[in-house]
Amino acid sequence: MSRQKFATTAGIALCCAVVGVGLVGCDADTDGDSSAPAPAPEEGTGEDLLTGTQTITVGDHTVKVSCSGEPADGRPLVVLLHGGGDDLTTMAPFQETLSADGRVCSYDRLGAGGSDQPGGPQDYDSVGETLTGVLDQVAGEEPVVLVGHSMGGLIAGRYAPDHQDRVAGLVLLDSTSPTAVADVSDRIPESDTGPAGELRAQTLAIFAGENPELLVFTDGDVASAGDIPVRVIQHGQQYLGEVPEYGEGLEEDWTAGQNKWLALSEDSELSTAENSGHYIHVDEPDVAVAAIDEVTTRAAG
Repeated sequence: MSRQKFATTAGIALCCAVVGVGLVGCDADTDGDSSAPAPAPEEGTGEDLLTGTQTITVGDHTVKVSCSGEPADGRPLVVLLHGGGDDLTTMAPFQETLSADGRVCSYDRLGAGGSDQPGGPQDYDSVGETLTGVLDQVAGEEPVVLVGHSMGGLIAGRYAPDHQDRVAGLVLLDSTSPTAVADVSDRIPESDTGPAGELRAQTLAIFAGENPELLVFTDGDVASAGDIPVRVIQHGQQYLGEVPEYGEGLEEDWTAGQNKWLALSEDSELSTAENSGHYIHVDEPDVAVAAIDEVTTRAAG
């Protein structure tokens, strides 16, 4: 593999899998229609039910939100959190599938898609404030099930322990590790002057806030969200292993990070989507749908 080809391949792997945020020249190919429009508004859902794609006001910002499907008795609202560098359109086909069984909403975080830019650097608390503002308007006082992909899973996992009155369950789809900064900085030495060293520097810059959402990643232990149902699904296609010398270790770190998320709940399980890359909801949507069905059923019970 040439130096240029390696840098491109490894960059795609780490920016999309470790962070989910686009580096220069890193446009993830999800094998799906990431530009597909969000589900269209539905009729007969009531005046107070936000449906279709709309712009709402959260604090001092406008946020693009999409909701579809009809409320189902006993089934909590499902809220999708996209990965970094993506927006709600990336999950639109998956949202449409889920909408057949109940109500589903998604939104663009500040700095993504059709939402406003953040006013400055963000941390987990500030992105959580936006999430709370969205939940206030799409769910009211009813608890929800959060489904987060990549960076969206990281945000969901950090949000749930401090908002146990709002979150009834979690599904984490190949979520960014709670120790992502250390995983990369410890695995690839600073002294590496090759493509891997460049990759390390780029990735750590993204973690430091050089990403569209200006989110500054900080490592930490995983706090408990009680006994809510939590299902963690990791990729099965070992594409991080393509990084010469460090690939096997990066895959080990990734799996270790998925296991750390199990500390979120006494009712947590880890599984592997064997035929999937990073975009599990695109590569193996049936696996993701089954996990969401299980979590919503348990949350409703």
